[in-house]
Amino acid sequence: QVQLVESGGGLVQAGGSLRLSCAGSGRTFTGYAVGWFRPAPGKGREFVAAIRWTGGRLYYLEYADSVKGRFIIARDNAKNTVSLQMNSLKPGDTAVYYCATAERPDSGGYYQRVDEYDYWGQGTQVTVSS
Repeated sequence: QVQLVESGGGLVQAGGSLRLSCAGSGRTFTGYAVGWFRPAPGKGREFVAAIRWTGGRLYYLEYADSVKGRFIIARDNAKNTVSLQMNSLKPGDTAVYYCATAERPDSGGYYQRVDEYDYWGQGTQVTVSS
């Protein structure tokens, strides 16, 4: 059974930084897409960032336009974790952040849709004060 646990959320002032971590158990992340999502008003969960594997050591990084240049997604194969470094945080970034991974190995999609993922964590709260 694949389980995901997010950590690292908290309260930070606008302009500050937080680093979220998604720890996976039950299966390696290598070879599978891992994404971060957050709720958006009227949109359900919106895509934030994803890391995709093409095979071997190559991988792609995907970002929503709203976080591009501020957030960085990275992987740690040894620890089977995926992190989300969030810099220059804005009050609009306040949300519960969820990590997710797919059931099947990376098939070449962009993995920016909720329905491309099968396993979800419980989420970690990020609050950015103005």
